[in-house]
Parts: sequence; structure tokens; C-alpha cells
Amino acid sequence: MREQDQIIPNWVRRFLQLICPEYLYEEIEGDLIYRYNRDLLKHNNNKAKRRLVWNAIRFFRPGILMRNNFTKGLNYQIMLKYHLLVAWRVLLKNKLFSFTNVSGLAIGFACCIFITMYVLDELSYDQYHGKAHRIYRLLHNSGNLADTVSTSNNPADYSVWGNAPVATALKAEFPEVEQVVRFSGRASTVLRKGDNIFNEPNIFIVDSTVFDVFSWKFVAGDPETALAQPNSVVLTESTAQKYFGDEDPLGQTIEVDAIAGRINERSTCMVTGILADIPHNSHFTFDVLLPMSMFKKSRPGVFTAWGYVDSYTYFVVPEGFDIAVLQAKMHAFTRRHVTEWSYNVMIEPLSKAYLYSKAKRQPGVTGNLSNIYIFSAIAVFILFIACINFMNLSTARSMTRAKEVGVRKVAGAQQGVLRAQFLTAAVLLSLLAGVLSLAIALLLLPSFQALTGKQLSYELILAPKVLTALLAATIVSGFFAGFYPAMVLSSFRPSQVLKGILKASFQGAALRKGLVVFQFTLSITLIAGTVVVFSQLEHLRSIDTGFNQEQMLVINFDYDGKVQERLEMIKNEFEKHPSIISAAASRTVPGGHFPKATTLIETATGEMQSKAPDLYEVDFDFIPHFDIDVVAGRAYSRDFPADTANSMVINEAAARLWGYTNPEDALGKKFSQWGKEGRIIGVVKDFNYVSLHNKVEPLTLRLEPRYSMSYLTLQVTPNDLPATIREVEQKWASLAPHRPFLYSFLDDSFNRQYQADVRFGKVFGVFAMLAIFIACLGLFALAAWTAERRIKEIGIRRVLGASFGQIVSLLSADFMKLVLISMLIATPLAWYAMTRWLESFAYQVGIKWWIFAVAGLTAAVIALITVSFQSVKAASMNPARSLRTE
Repeated sequence: MREQDQIIPNWVRRFLQLICPEYLYEEIEGDLIYRYNRDLLKHNNNKAKRRLVWNAIRFFRPGILMRNNFTKGLNYQIMLKYHLLVAWRVLLKNKLFSFTNVSGLAIGFACCIFITMYVLDELSYDQYHGKAHRIYRLLHNSGNLADTVSTSNNPADYSVWGNAPVATALKAEFPEVEQVVRFSGRASTVLRKGDNIFNEPNIFIVDSTVFDVFSWKFVAGDPETALAQPNSVVLTESTAQKYFGDEDPLGQTIEVDAIAGRINERSTCMVTGILADIPHNSHFTFDVLLPMSMFKKSRPGVFTAWGYVDSYTYFVVPEGFDIAVLQAKMHAFTRRHVTEWSYNVMIEPLSKAYLYSKAKRQPGVTGNLSNIYIFSAIAVFILFIACINFMNLSTARSMTRAKEVGVRKVAGAQQGVLRAQFLTAAVLLSLLAGVLSLAIALLLLPSFQALTGKQLSYELILAPKVLTALLAATIVSGFFAGFYPAMVLSSFRPSQVLKGILKASFQGAALRKGLVVFQFTLSITLIAGTVVVFSQLEHLRSIDTGFNQEQMLVINFDYDGKVQERLEMIKNEFEKHPSIISAAASRTVPGGHFPKATTLIETATGEMQSKAPDLYEVDFDFIPHFDIDVVAGRAYSRDFPADTANSMVINEAAARLWGYTNPEDALGKKFSQWGKEGRIIGVVKDFNYVSLHNKVEPLTLRLEPRYSMSYLTLQVTPNDLPATIREVEQKWASLAPHRPFLYSFLDDSFNRQYQADVRFGKVFGVFAMLAIFIACLGLFALAAWTAERRIKEIGIRRVLGASFGQIVSLLSADFMKLVLISMLIATPLAWYAMTRWLESFAYQVGIKWWIFAVAGLTAAVIALITVSFQSVKAASMNPARSLRTE
């Protein structure tokens, strides 16, 4: 071995051979050795080696690259045309090889297009606002003066929903706040225009400054004055269409029913603005906007009460303003206005509202940043698997092109020219796959939209930046996939090739096996992940939530005063129906929205301690109607008339919050909540009234027989549900003819909380299956090549008496070993990744050993079927036919 070969690492020599002209290579190699020996006099051997590598990398510059022989032709276009022609002929000659690579890469690119569209859509939320980078919102946290949580810097301890007066004070005391706007909590009520009567569940009451902050597009009307006057209303385009059809709605009136707790009476409002439908990529949407002046007229005290929660506050700061400066002033700001309890605010940018916010009580849906990372990783995995197919098959088939390379070299072809030819073939194949992937993406976009629930347009696929990214990806992938095969093929020595003594190298075989292991490691990881995701979703559906949600028909009458006045009579009428088992009324139902209530409860030391638990306002029948277990004391009862005035029921979490680990100890303790005082009469078992992503929070169940009610829940028999619903609707029309019949089933509405999780599982599963399909495409072609290469060996074994099964086992065993190794590597990777994913759930399914066994067995069976097809074909061949040649 030459001294240079011992000094210069093998990969560095290959790198130099790739980039350097042959006539310069020895000179550059000698220069590197000279510099290395000189560095040895000044530094230790390790540092001298590092400097040698750095000096080699420095030769990667245009002055060296442009002196290669392939740049010296008289006509570059002719050379490129020649490379393309040869590449095209090779693709047509090897149809299985070409089909496998083009289809695998095309599916990989199509998956990347879809995932890129999904990720870009998730990242685009709220970015359409002109002042998006300058819009912030307040997060609120309240508690006892001695409560450490109330001084937390963790956004998860804060709520987006807060009080109203903080907005006025913020604008008055800080000149750096250019504009501020408040939104009420989301509201619903009935709107009426002639015979068009609809319940609108997506209403916000807002300050008139809302259009100075947000940039929703006006179709008609003036944003400066649209909500400046009382009894005005702004509608979205689709909402206006429902009520006015093709008429011009601007200047017309519409009846707006009362909104409980906010607007006390029905109002006639003038339409002063029409907005284009709110873009889907908004962290909250709406259909109707009403002016805050209507809220102030009905409930003026809300706007000076720092402890009353019913507002979202957003504000704008100047360009280039350092928001940390304002955040530093917030503690002193809240101390000036609230001294009776601990109250703090945090500032959160609008850009963080959808994907990054951990705060509670959001005004709309939030995204999941982990899902973006997971889908992005899947896109990279799939593309890697497709590129590995190309590398594996190209190097495996190198023996079939060895003589071609030898002849070309004898005829004078330089190594750089051969590399360029092979790389051209790889890039051409990748470009064909890119074009096919566009067709696949355009064809399957509706299916992808249905799968993800996203509103994605065809224009996005054909957008210049997407096409540019796809072109770059195809070229880079083609170069990446073709680089190593080009190195291998162009390095063949003609003297060995033409004598027929060239053998497949151990390194090449090891690389191919390593790549197959890598492919199936990724595939098994994705399969295991899919099993975990669907196991968790099934766990959420099967877990005991602590209340009965089966056959519960929920009627939403939205605080309607006329219904509230006759509520007991309406319940009694429904309970007479033979298909209705029981009925109960409440302000909310499990899975719905509810307020928090400042509550004082007596502790074991006799101190009245203030907390802010969740609040359910219920009637006498709510607890038995939903089969909620009472673990201490009793539920509300009509046998105890005083319950309406001075009794309260809490859950176990609330008992623990006030220091009572034994629920019995909380009985008889004094309480004070929203003007009602009395004693705790019962403690119910914790039940999951919110998503199972969260643990059960402290809850108080307050008895309010009439005026806080919004829902009537009927437990119906499962027999002939359609007929029961029709009869209930008819009965409702006779009991509340002024009110639309709006119903749902509790289990359906409760499970809608997991809709995003279900979609994630479906998307994850689809891409996992595509990944293993692409891997099996490569395995199929590799098995075909293996069978072809060993055809004479198989013929000899058959002649010597080997059975059909032995031949199949011989060809399949090596691949099965690789899948087994993949399973061993994938198991810890999948366990770690899915453990992290499950952290977002309070109730986790647990990752069992059998999940990885199922994933590995699935991959093994699929791989075995794939390989066996070629193995059976090879074993069935007549040995006389395979041995007669040569």
C-alpha cells in the first residue's frame, strides 16, 4: 500500500477523485501529504489529520471543478443530449427497475407535497392579518394572595378568557399600546328575518375597534363605522345569504334574540357590514359580530368588575416594539388595580395563539406542534425510503452494466463523464417521478382534504414556491440517490471487467443490507406508531368517564327565557313519553362550555379560602339522570326545599383542592359563591366532564332550577330512534313553538373533542402504509435481481435434489433476517417517540410489548409475501433452461 493511502482517509480520496480532474489528482494528493507532514511538526497527529481533511475540503471550489474533463467538450448541449438519450434507453431497457424507482419516488414526492401543504397550512394561521406581527393578547391568572400558582410564569396556568376592565386600563396607562379590542366569550342566539329563523352558535360581541386590529376583508360597509352604533350587526357573506338571499343586506334590519348574561332583550339590529367568510386558517372564526355597546347597556357592572370573567383582550403595539418591556410592567400594573386577590397577566403574540399556546379557555381551536414535527419526519422517512430503493437497485444491478463501463473506459471515456452520465439518469428518473407526483397530488387532493379536514386548494399545489421546492427536491433527491451508484459504476477497472473476473464487493452487499434494514426500521416504527395511536383512541372511547352518555338526547334552547319559565312543565311533559326514561336541565353538558366561579369554602382550620373551580349549574335531576356516583353525603333533592338556597355539591377534586382527602370531611363545611351561602351537602365521584387529554379539575355543581338553564337532556330508549326523535320534535314544536328544535346526542358531541386525534390517527396510518408499500416495492425488485443473479445456483441445487421449499427458504431467509434486525432497532425508537406523543393525554393506554410484536410481524409477513413471489417464480423455473446458457 502506498504511503499516501495510509495517510489520507479512504473517503477523502474518493471525494478528491470525484471533484478533481485526473491529471491534477496526484499533484493535489502530494500537496496534501506535504501540508500534513508540515503540520505534524507543529501539532499532534489528530490535529494534523483534521487539518488534512479541511485542506481537502477546500479544494471543492469552481477553479477545480470547472477543470474536469466533462466541462471541456465543444458542445455541452450535445453532451447533455447524449446523456439524456442513454439514460432514457437504460430506463426503457430495465422496465422493472424503472417502474419500481419511478413509482416509489413519485409516491414519496406526492406524500411530501401533501405533508408540505398540511404543514404550510398549519403555519399560516392568522398570518393574513396586516398587523399580525404586532398583535398580542392577554393571558390571565387569579388566585389567593398566598397562592403560588397565581404568580406562575407557566402559560399553562393562565387562561385566555379574562375580565373586561383590564383592556380599558391597558390602553389608558400604556401609550405604547396603539389599539385594544375585547371579544366576549363565544355566544349563540336566534336571528330572525321574516320566515328565515336560525340559531347562530358562532357570535362574538366586540369593541368597535376590532377592525383597527384585525384585517378581515369587507365586502360591503365601512370598517370605521360598522360597529360604532348600538343595535348594529356585521355578518359574514354566507350568513347574510341565509337571511337575505340575493338582496343587498346593507342597511336592512334583522331581529337578534337576547343573549343570556350579555344582552337582556331581543333587539332589532341594522346590518352595517358584510365580511368575506373568515379564512379557515384563523385561531377563531365567527359568523356574526355585535357591538359591545349592547353588552354595556344590559350589564354595565361587568366592565368595572375585575373578578368577572367574560372577555378576550387583544392589542396592537408599534413596529419594532420590544414586548418584553411591556411584560416587565404587568406585575405592577395588576397590583395597582387588584389588591384583594392575586391577579397576573402574561402577554402572548398572535403568532403563537394557534400552534404554541398552552393557555386554557381558548376562543377557538388550537393546533398541535408535535403533529407537525411528526408529519414532517414521516415525509422525510418516506422520501428516504424511496431514495434508498434507487440506491439499492442501482448498486445491485451494477454487475449488469459492468461490461458497458469497461468498454466505455477502453474507448476513452473518462471517469467524470461516466459519473455525469449515471447522475443524469438518476436525475431524469427523479424528474419523471416529480411530474407523476404532481398528477397524483392533483388527483388525490379531494381525498386528502377529506382525510385531514383541511381546506386546501389546487392552486396551492401549482403555486410557484411549491413547484420550485418540488423541482429542487427532485434534483437533490436524484443526485443523492444516484451519487453512490455513480461512484461505484464509474470506478470499475476495465481490465477486470472485460476478463469477466469482477465480483460484487462485500462493502456493496453490506451497504444494500444496511439500507434495507434502515428502510424497514422506519416502516416498523411507523406501523408501531399507528397501532399505538389507534389503541389510544380506542382507550379514550372505552374508558369509564364516570357518567352515563348513552342514549342522551340533548336539546339546546340557549337560555331562552320563555322555555326557562316553563321548564319543569316541559320536563314533565317529555317524561310522560314512553320512549323517554328521564329528563334533566343544566347550564351545560359534559364536553360543553362552562364558567369558573370564585368560591370560598371553609378549610379544616376554619378559614374561608378562595379558589376558582369550574362551575356546573344544574337542576334537582341532573346527578341521578347522568348516573353520577355520590361518594359522600347526598345529591340535591326536592325533599329538601332549602337546597335551592343554601346547599352545594362538589366533586372529589374540589374537596382535595380545599384540603379534604377524605370526601366525608368536606360535608357540612360552609361555602360562599356568587351571592349564595350555605353548606356542602354532598361530594360526587370525579367524572370526566372535559376531554380525556386533561385530568378531572375541581368542579362545583350549583343548584339553579330555572334561570341559568340552557340545555334539556332526555334519556331515550334505543328502540326506533328516528321515530322517537320525530315525536320529540313534534312535542317541542307544541311546547316551544317560537324556538327551533336543535338537538344532538351527547356521546357524539362529547367524542367530537377527539376529532383532531382521530384525524391524526388516520393520516398517520395512511402514510405508514405508504411507507411500507414503497419499501416493499424496492424489496420486490431487489428480490427479483437476487433471484436473477443466483439463477444458475438455483438450477444446480434443483438438479442435485433441492426441494421447492428449500429453494424458497434459501432466497427468503436473508431478507427475513434483515427484517428481524429492523424490528430490534425500531422497537426502542418507536417506544420513545410514542411515549412522547402520549404525554399530551392525562389517561394513557400504556405501550405494551405486543404492539411491537404486531408491528414487526406485520412487516415480516408483508416482506415475506413480497420476496416469496420472486422466490416461488425462481424455484419453479426448469433447471435445464437456466443451465443451458454458457
